[in-house]
Amino acid sequence: MKHSVLFILLLIGIVNVNAEEQVRFSASAPSTVILDKPFQLVYTVNATGKDLRVPELNNFDILAGPFESRSSSYQIINGKATSSVAITYTYTLQAPKTGTFTIPSASIIVDGNKYTSNGISIKVLPADDNAAPKSNQGTQSGSSTQGQNISNENVFIRTSVSKADVYQNEGILITYKLYTLVDVVSVNNRKMPDFKGFLKQDLEQAQNKQFSYENYNGKNYGTVVLYQVLLYPQQSGEILIERANFEAVIRVQNRAAVRSIFDDFFDSYTNVSKDIIAPATKINVNTLPLSGKPAGFNGTVGNFTLNASISSEQVKVNDAVTLKINISGNGNMKLIKNPEIKFPDGFEVYDPKVINNFKTTTSGIAGIKTVEYMFIPRHPGKYEIPSSEFSYFDIQTKTYKSLFTPVYKINVLKGDGTESQKVVYNYVNKQDVKQLGKDIRYIITKDVTLRKNDDYVFGTTFGWLLYIVPLFISLVLFILFRKNVQENANIDFVKNKKANRIATKRLKQALKLLNEGKKDIFYEEVLKSVWTYLSDKLTIPVSSLNKSNVETELESRGVVPEAIQKVMNVLNTCEFARYAPNTGQQEMGNLYDETVQVISELEESIKKM
Repeated sequence: MKHSVLFILLLIGIVNVNAEEQVRFSASAPSTVILDKPFQLVYTVNATGKDLRVPELNNFDILAGPFESRSSSYQIINGKATSSVAITYTYTLQAPKTGTFTIPSASIIVDGNKYTSNGISIKVLPADDNAAPKSNQGTQSGSSTQGQNISNENVFIRTSVSKADVYQNEGILITYKLYTLVDVVSVNNRKMPDFKGFLKQDLEQAQNKQFSYENYNGKNYGTVVLYQVLLYPQQSGEILIERANFEAVIRVQNRAAVRSIFDDFFDSYTNVSKDIIAPATKINVNTLPLSGKPAGFNGTVGNFTLNASISSEQVKVNDAVTLKINISGNGNMKLIKNPEIKFPDGFEVYDPKVINNFKTTTSGIAGIKTVEYMFIPRHPGKYEIPSSEFSYFDIQTKTYKSLFTPVYKINVLKGDGTESQKVVYNYVNKQDVKQLGKDIRYIITKDVTLRKNDDYVFGTTFGWLLYIVPLFISLVLFILFRKNVQENANIDFVKNKKANRIATKRLKQALKLLNEGKKDIFYEEVLKSVWTYLSDKLTIPVSSLNKSNVETELESRGVVPEAIQKVMNVLNTCEFARYAPNTGQQEMGNLYDETVQVISELEESIKKM
């Protein structure tokens, strides 16, 4: 009976989970296909449906389908049951002509409700002009030699530039794209240019890269973007972006010199490596024009808008007021400085609150920079906040433009219980505000009788105690803190003692960067935390630290080889992570956990000595 009740409750839980799950109906197909080559159009729904209606596929031939398949799963995590079901309808299509075609939405009925899928756009590429050349796939030479024998026409990397002629601080998109006719397993960055003369902003790439077709020089290549970076030139003239070096791992079929009939059924494959060089490119950078340059221009280039608002223009004394300025647009937004607002004297002004809501895309850095100034009027009267200027160079019109905040007139009323005071205003510095009539207050004008006080403290018991007690307390404190003073005098001891605390503080900052998805800064912060910890713990200056002497010093201190290897792994991962196109949030989280564990193990090992 007990088992039956549990089984019924389990079924009810499954029903409840499925009832709460939102119905999703979607369509998927390759974004690019090749003329007269089959491909699949797949519709997926996460519930049992009926009456599937697919639009007319006039631009494609239906070779087969629809084929229906069903999959389901059920799992219990921490006592919570979840289940899912997926039903797919697959069509095999073929394109009889080239061009870009759209497949409209399909529809399906689930529990009496109609759901529609997304539409799909498919680009049909022409067939190859001729048969693609086959790569050498013999097994007589080593894998390295075999990889280099693969023709550069079969696999190569192109360097593309969004603009080759730009102005200073104008954004440029550099893309390194792989083109292949062979089976590429993976590609690693071996050496990237240093992009000297540019400020750079890496673009995050998808962790699971998907190949798409592109017709290039009459052949249809499988393509994938390996690396993209936004560059902002900081100097004029012709700047050379050096070539990049990549290593591709290619899967090739082993072919024996003499083949039997069984070789066709038992083919084996080998992974070989091939060095691929992405060509260098040149960028012509023009100097920003001198004519028409505003006095307040500070190098901002792009296209922007500005709006400002104030919380109130009539307030009482000691009431807080907020002035908010929003600068939005596209360009080198990270170089935008806070607008300078000249507040009247008599206003207590706090440091501005800055919110940068930027997004890095292939078209540049876009978003909104919000600057909030909070100030408090301390005296009644009528004041004026003058306009502030923001200037930039407009790429589209190739002219300088200036945006201004409004002039705000603030009427400050006398607060409840506040006496009126005369104020001398000097619009130079807030410290020049002077209040008059407060130097001498409450002058007594009536006759006052003065008398002499004959009580003396000096020479009495209480007077001696005032001398002796502080001396005694000072002596006790000296004895108690003598050891701490001696320890603090030893700089190496202090650094060693505080090493773990400093590393923990840095790792907290790294965790914040991890949650924000800032890959490059995250790896730099983790690397700094490890090097700083090792420097303080081993009493070796950071400038003198290297992997060799760290490993030697840890061995001399009795740290186990496994812990030393973990330290080396963390350092190597951080150094190469910025150039790894496949690093993602999960890898960053794993590195953070590993770093925390490594520092904890080192702390325990060194403490035991």
